[in-house]
Amino acid sequence: MKQIIDERFLSQLELFSLAIKDNVAGLFGGSHQSKKYGTSCEFADYREYVEGDDISKIDWNIYGRFEQLYLKLYLDEKQMYTKIYIDASKSMSFFNKDEYALRLAASLAYLSVSEMDRVSIYLVKDKSVIPLFEKIIGREKFFENIAKLNDVTFDGDVFMSEAIMRSDVGYGNGKSIIISDFLTYNDYFSAIDYLRDKHRDVLCIQLLAPEEINPAARGKHILYDVEDTSRFFKGSINRDILTAYQKALEFVEDRLLNYCASREADYTLYDTSISLRELFMDRLFNKGVIR
Repeated sequence: MKQIIDERFLSQLELFSLAIKDNVAGLFGGSHQSKKYGTSCEFADYREYVEGDDISKIDWNIYGRFEQLYLKLYLDEKQMYTKIYIDASKSMSFFNKDEYALRLAASLAYLSVSEMDRVSIYLVKDKSVIPLFEKIIGREKFFENIAKLNDVTFDGDVFMSEAIMRSDVGYGNGKSIIISDFLTYNDYFSAIDYLRDKHRDVLCIQLLAPEEINPAARGKHILYDVEDTSRFFKGSINRDILTAYQKALEFVEDRLLNYCASREADYTLYDTSISLRELFMDRLFNKGVIR
């Protein structure tokens, strides 16, 4: 089995997180300056001491070993809670969209735990939301669980709205992120409505491969819907067919963009040929998708 989440990727992820650390708080709605931590007994993580911090929270054992000041952070019941939903349908397995989806989910989860937020990753299959891991906090727990992404299979169809509306979402205090190609006849608008009605911040990330954005197919073909082989196209692919395809694709993109805007949700289209760094810096931060 191919290891999509391996040591090399995780090492790059840590470096990437450091490169965009000033923007991470804006992604999940928190703030390094205003983030509050609880006083419960459940340890969460460490961070470096900065002038003005409560010295009673310094871990003096670590100072004795490394001569560096670190604070011990504990679970706060008011922490943000990020929920990531991955469309695990068959169509996502084409053109390596599945690998990009898994790496993107891992990156978002890592950035979330770096902000000391809770994070869960779910697979959406058929009409079910399947937890891959739930409510993890801190980088240690992240590294213990993230390899589970290597066991994910993409098959069958997905009914996004029916699945998410049946799941336990909870109210507010966090972001819900849906990663999908959104190339489906099935309803997903109701899922956006449902999450927004629960006062969740919503981000829809549409993954499309270059072959889907600008298909190179020409001549006679039989093309099947991978999730319903009873639907197919048989004929010659010419300029008119490609023009009609481009208009249909633009309609799908614009409809999702406008619907998200109408529900005060965020949307971005991710061309899987670009790097994760470019996705975050150009598509999300610089273009205002993440505020």
